[in-house]
Amino acid sequence: MSNIFEDLEIEESISPTIFKDKRPLDHRWLPEKLVHRDEQIRQIAKYWVDVLSGVTPSNVTLYGKTGTGKTAASKFAREQLIDIARKKNVFVKVEYIRCTDYTTEYQVIAELCNRLGRDVPNRGWTKGEVVNTFRDIFKPDVFARKLHLIVILDEIDILLNKDGDGILYTLTRTGNVSVLCISNYLDFKNLINSRVTSSLNDKEIVFPPYGADQLSDILAERAELSFNENILESDVIPLCSAMAAKEEGDARYALDLLKNAGELAFDEDSDIVTSDHVRRAKEKIEHNKVIEIISTLPVQQQRLLEAILSLTKQKEEISSGKLYDAYTDISKKDAVTYRRIFDFIGELEMLGIISTNTVSRGRAKGRTNIIKLQCDESLLETTLYTI
Repeated sequence: MSNIFEDLEIEESISPTIFKDKRPLDHRWLPEKLVHRDEQIRQIAKYWVDVLSGVTPSNVTLYGKTGTGKTAASKFAREQLIDIARKKNVFVKVEYIRCTDYTTEYQVIAELCNRLGRDVPNRGWTKGEVVNTFRDIFKPDVFARKLHLIVILDEIDILLNKDGDGILYTLTRTGNVSVLCISNYLDFKNLINSRVTSSLNDKEIVFPPYGADQLSDILAERAELSFNENILESDVIPLCSAMAAKEEGDARYALDLLKNAGELAFDEDSDIVTSDHVRRAKEKIEHNKVIEIISTLPVQQQRLLEAILSLTKQKEEISSGKLYDAYTDISKKDAVTYRRIFDFIGELEMLGIISTNTVSRGRAKGRTNIIKLQCDESLLETTLYTI
């Protein structure tokens, strides 16, 4: 039997060539210039520049919705700082930590120790032992140099939700260490107590959503690097940009649309990428997104969705009271409280799976919430019953 990868390489070589390099269409790829984020990068640099004089820089927090360039801007500033520090012989490290991968204070500090040359196990030590090992790193080395460390904590709210604010307290109370926090939520500091807020004393930078014209500029730059000439129809980039602008200016979504449209064209042996490929790419992305969200929901929220689906198929108007009755029938003795259901409804609405509308029933009956399903019924049913 021939090697399947060799077969695929041969197939690609004789198929119409759509792509010359897919990497620039990945949102994690870092370009030489970050379009429409010059001002935010300059602000980060302004707060970090003190480290070049041996002064611990300010703590910084980046706010903005998904796909507004927060992670890319922080990584871009990191590369620029490392470059100039090397030239000036300044002993500085900038470490990026994604808090979806390291969800406790112990894990973060242990990982930082390991990256900085101190072996610390993933478990088994006390918190005090790990913290002391970490702080010991900042003593002057044999050349009398002091290390300065900047820690980028991406999606910090996930760690705070799971493990509390101990990580910020430890880092901000360690000499020569500063943090840059990245969050999608302006209110994430509600998860931090007052003593930590005081020691954090951060500078805030807001990343606004991209407009359609800005998204077009981003896509045009990436498309030039990714696609061969005369592959994209003239309306492909404007359409991707307009669709992503409606998704709160999400550049990641725009890049995913363009990449998936190109892959659809390639799979169909098309010579060009058309607006039809973009529209079908949108359906594919949303289909996959719904499946991923529903599959990873807690069991109780999946049961609530099952109840919403059942009432929707019965053409029932879904009030919160009626929904709770249907949910308890499904959950039987394992149901949560009526009050907790309201939390679930809010979370599902935030994910875009349902919508709610408060309706007045008049003075006698007051007001009630009406819940509606916002995703495809058959897709929801298939996903729920294959989990």
